Amino acid sequence: MIKVLIADDQELIRESLKIVLGANEDMEVTGIAENGEQVLSEIKKKKPNVILMDIRMPGIDGVECTRLVKEKYPDIYIIVLTTFDDDEYIFGALKYGASGYLLKGISMKNLAEAIRTVVSGKAMINPEITDKIVKLFNHMAQSSYAIQVDNELTEELTKTEWRVIQKIGCGMSNKEIASELALSKGTVRNYLSSVLSKLELRDRTQLAIWAVQTGAVNRYIGE
Repeated sequence: MIKVLIADDQELIRESLKIVLGANEDMEVTGIAENGEQVLSEIKKKKPNVILMDIRMPGIDGVECTRLVKEKYPDIYIIVLTTFDDDEYIFGALKYGASGYLLKGISMKNLAEAIRTVVSGKAMINPEITDKIVKLFNHMAQSSYAIQVDNELTEELTKTEWRVIQKIGCGMSNKEIASELALSKGTVRNYLSSVLSKLELRDRTQLAIWAVQTGAVNRYIGE
């Protein structure tokens, strides 16, 4: 019997998933949670095999909760189930050990199969998201050549923008950067957009590679 914990901040989704998944003979929904704090509490009591994890939850969100769960309970499988396919959420969740990343448009039959798949030790990624991951690895494979940025463009960067670049080069998510620099996530997103525009780079992956290749991650910025 596969024990499933459902984490979502919308009651309708929690209850619907509980009913549908509970109809499978090999599955039992042992708990529900509406935020990351409740997930950590439920794990201690219910000891699930799989967690269906929403991304945007109040308090501890799905990415951070994935990190906390996998640190303490590495044997629990986590499938991120969300309406968002933003790069930051995808790479953050997978970086911290999620076994699956699915969009909420998936059919209930395919969701049940996805749960069985990750319990068997395999990963399960929505086809729409797979393309993003392939592109990421392509970037990494090609990172032996330098991503070129005109030196004159870097002169327009502010100290805070340099700090954001350094954090991105270290693999931090927007939430982690916001915490480190005492900024809001929205402000971090604005800084990132400004940096990409100033440096004429396509996305945060290119920026991260450039920051590592050029040593920007170790640049002294000053106060």
